[in-house]
Amino acid sequence: MNYLTVENIAKSYGELNLFQNLSFSIHKDQKIAFVAKNGTGKTSILNMLSGKDTPDTGSIIYRKDIQVAFLSQDPELNNNLTVEAAIFDTKNPILDVIKAYEKALETPEDAESYQKAFEEMDSHQAWDFETQYKQILFQLKLENLNQKVSTLSGGQKKRLALAIVLLKKPDLLILDEPTNHLDLEMIEWLEDFFAKEQMTLFMVTHDRYFLERVCNEIIELDQGQLYTYKGNYSYYLEKRDARIENEAVELGKTKQLFKKELDWMRKQPKARTTKSKSRIDDFHDIKHKAQQRRNDHEIQLELNMERLGSKIIELHKISKSYKDKVILDGFDYIFQKGERLGIIGKNGTGKSTFLNLITQTQQPDSGKVVLGDTIKIGYYTQAGITVKPNQKVIDVIKEFGEYIPLKKGKQISAQQLLERFLFDRKKQYDFVEKLSGGERKRLYLCTVLIQNPNFLILDEPTNDLDIVTLNVLESFLLDFPGCLIVVSHDRYFMDKVVDHLFVFRGEGVVEDFPGNYSDYRTYEDSRLQEPASNDSKKDKKDWKKESNNKLSYNEQKEYKNIESKLSSLEYDKNALEAKFHDDSLSPEQIQELSQKLQTILDEIEDKELRWFELSSKLEE
Repeated sequence: MNYLTVENIAKSYGELNLFQNLSFSIHKDQKIAFVAKNGTGKTSILNMLSGKDTPDTGSIIYRKDIQVAFLSQDPELNNNLTVEAAIFDTKNPILDVIKAYEKALETPEDAESYQKAFEEMDSHQAWDFETQYKQILFQLKLENLNQKVSTLSGGQKKRLALAIVLLKKPDLLILDEPTNHLDLEMIEWLEDFFAKEQMTLFMVTHDRYFLERVCNEIIELDQGQLYTYKGNYSYYLEKRDARIENEAVELGKTKQLFKKELDWMRKQPKARTTKSKSRIDDFHDIKHKAQQRRNDHEIQLELNMERLGSKIIELHKISKSYKDKVILDGFDYIFQKGERLGIIGKNGTGKSTFLNLITQTQQPDSGKVVLGDTIKIGYYTQAGITVKPNQKVIDVIKEFGEYIPLKKGKQISAQQLLERFLFDRKKQYDFVEKLSGGERKRLYLCTVLIQNPNFLILDEPTNDLDIVTLNVLESFLLDFPGCLIVVSHDRYFMDKVVDHLFVFRGEGVVEDFPGNYSDYRTYEDSRLQEPASNDSKKDKKDWKKESNNKLSYNEQKEYKNIESKLSSLEYDKNALEAKFHDDSLSPEQIQELSQKLQTILDEIEDKELRWFELSSKLEE
């Protein structure tokens, strides 16, 4: 059953042509993710689907009588209402059914009206509506039903808006970044919710695990063209890579044809026959195709950051509270060179406060933070970037630095860094006011990186970044030789870039888990499945003691993490080896692939040697 048809829509803002002649449709039970780079029109398309905007040309046609709900990035709520009142202050068809039933109760003599109202209550499952909305609000950590909307944070308002659209149980639900402002526990609950509820979904999200587990189709907008993939995120990656590979082959053929036709054009006399005019028209089409190029960049940088001394950052007996809310209680930790730490925990457990203590933008109630003399911190906060009026993109980044030094005396300029983060030369001279929200976040990220920090702290860096930019950022961080701390609800991102986790449990409890997020989920799930015997009832921190005490604490962390690292390296090795089967590779490309493969093989060998070294200690 067709719910929505989009036919040949186009949108421009002044000279900026976002897209033209786009067509797609949404059918019942589809769960579609819409994927595109920031600034290419994702939000514009969502606004058109929701009725907030209209296309310049083309049409958007909804099936008659279907219920549609829309979750925007900036929900419009009545600040004068309480949380509970906001639930009832909506155009929810279930509320209309409840009102009709209550009215029927006032006139018991009208049996026909009562029977109809009763049946409507049944068909809409409206009897337990109060239980439903309280359960959803509880899951989204909005337990205080009497709290005024005006006192809610931006994240809480987004979660309240999410609760409202979920309670409508629409035929079609359109979502703009639904996982922003949700902690990991909420995201996993939302995944389960969508698995149980028969809703048709159309969403923009950068959360790749959410994409993998919720969506059954992906529509990609790439260089003005739409591509549809009938599968989840893994399927999309596989087929997209195959498409790009095929396009590269076709582009090579087109360039050869272009050279041939160009030679013909140069030899043509001024007088044109009908036949030659037709060929000339074809020539212009071939020229356009031959000159197309992709803007995808792979980052592989040998950064020459400032040397880290023996002392990095030390936390000694740190305590921090807000009234009765304990964030840290006598916390000790000493950072090591090359440490890659992820921080997870429910909203409000103190993750951002912890970062502010490290950067000394806040002070502990007791204890001290000691920074090494060589430490240069780069801090990406959730606040974003503040720019001056009429400031251009390139001018913003040059205020923070002109270049990043690389090894062997090389350097990467501010322009080159912007290019690597998908700002082409033309975009670099645009005014910042013209950038989308995601593009501004990307620019802010560049201002942090251009300062060449050796201790990088990223607080929710994945919010509002598109998937293409996330892949670029991940590549940069995998090359980054300094220390890294990441707070993020993006599980895919965390799995790729961190080695261990601080798990903020609340009430001052912080656990150090030796592995990435998937390792942590596996561990937590296995704990839940343990039989409730005296032998299996373990203290929250007992996993720290499970390794043989012949290893130091840091060695235990390293030993537990090596296997997952080896698995990741093996995957990268196989992927690289598969590329050698491409007959179209030039000698230079083969040489480059060989160097990359050797680097991975060397790293595998080093990891295996270290694994055997630690294993031998356990066996002593």
